[in-house]
Amino acid sequence: MPTAMAAFFHRISKSQNLISLCKITGNLSSLSNPINRKPLCNSFQGFDEMVAGTQRRYYMLGGKGGVGKTSCASSLAVKFANHGHPTIIVSTDPAHSLSDSFDQDFSGGKLVPVQGLDSPLFALEINPDKTREEFHIAGQKHSSSSIKEFMGSMGLGQLAEQVGELKFEELLDTPPPGLDEAIAIYKVVQFLELQEYSMITRIVFDTAPTGHTLRLLSLPDFMDSFIGKMMKLKQKIVSATSAVKAFLGKEDKQRVDASDKLEQLKERMAKVQELFRDSETTEFIIVSIPTVMAAKETSRLCASLKKENVPVQRLILNQVLPPSASDCKFCAMKRKDQARAIDVIQSDAELSSLRLVQVPQFDVEIMGVPALRFMGDLVWK
Repeated sequence: MPTAMAAFFHRISKSQNLISLCKITGNLSSLSNPINRKPLCNSFQGFDEMVAGTQRRYYMLGGKGGVGKTSCASSLAVKFANHGHPTIIVSTDPAHSLSDSFDQDFSGGKLVPVQGLDSPLFALEINPDKTREEFHIAGQKHSSSSIKEFMGSMGLGQLAEQVGELKFEELLDTPPPGLDEAIAIYKVVQFLELQEYSMITRIVFDTAPTGHTLRLLSLPDFMDSFIGKMMKLKQKIVSATSAVKAFLGKEDKQRVDASDKLEQLKERMAKVQELFRDSETTEFIIVSIPTVMAAKETSRLCASLKKENVPVQRLILNQVLPPSASDCKFCAMKRKDQARAIDVIQSDAELSSLRLVQVPQFDVEIMGVPALRFMGDLVWK
C-alpha cells in the first residue's frame, strides 16, 4: 500500500462508518452498495451473535486460491480483537500471505503479537520444513538401516536386503498431503492449553486453497491406514530381532518409542478432524468471487464439507463490482458477468442454503491493521 494511503488508514477512527469514510476521502467511490441480490437464507448468525457467543471459538476460512481468504480472515480477527476478544489468527497455507496482509513479520512458527490494536491479537505462520522434520523424527528412531545391520549380523543377509528395499526412511521423509495444515491446527490447540494463552477466546484459521482443505479433512483416515500398515509391516520385520534381543535381555525401547510417536501423531490428526466437525465450537466460512468457474469449485467444496459434517452456513463473495452512475463498457460487461455468476450461486443445490455476504471490489489495497479494520466493518455485520 502506498505510504500516503497507509497514513490515511492510520488516521481513521474506530467509530467512523463507511459513509463518513467515503465523505472524507472522495476516492473510495467503489465502496457503494454491491450488486443487489437477496440473501440465500434467513436463519443466520450475525457478527453480534459471533461476538456474544461463548461456545463457538474456531472460525475457519477457506476456498479457491486467490479469492481473498487471507484478507477476510485477517479482517475478522481484527474485528474480534477490537470487540474485546483476545484472538489468534493462524495461516495453515504453506504459501503464507498473513505477514503481507498485516504488513508485519509472522514467520518463524511462533505466536507473534500483532501491533496496532488495543486488545490482544496473535498471529502464527507454520513452517512446513519443521512439520516435515517432526513427521520424520516420529518414525526415525528404529530405521530400516539399523534393522538391516542387526539382521545381517544374525546371518539373515537376504532378508536384510529386502528390508533395505522397503526404504522406510524415504517414506518418513515425505509427509502425506494435508499434514502441514493439520499439525498447524493442532499446535494452536496446544497453545491454548498453556496458561500464557488461556485468555484466548477466538481463533481464526486462514486455510490453504480448496484441494489442501479437502485432503486435510480426509487425512485422519489416511493416517490411520498409512501408519497402521507401515507399523504392521515393520513389526513383522523386526519380530525376529526383537525375539533375539529379548532372549539376550535387551529391551527394544527404540521400536516402542517410534511406534508410540506415530500413534500420537495419528491421534492428533483425529482430534483435528473432530474440531472441524464440532458445530458447537467451529464454523467453516467459504470465501469465493463472482465468477461461474469459482462458483462451481465452491459448490464442490461445500458438498465435501457437508459430507464430512463440517458446519458451514455462510459464503463470503469477494470482489463484487458496485453499481456506478457513469459506467464504462468494460465495467458494464464485468458487472453483467458477475450478476450471472451470482444467479448460478443462488440456484445451486449446495450453495442455496448458505447466507451470501457480498464484499465490494476495493479501489485500494487492503494491507495493515487500519485497512483490515475498515474492511472488517464492511464485511462482518
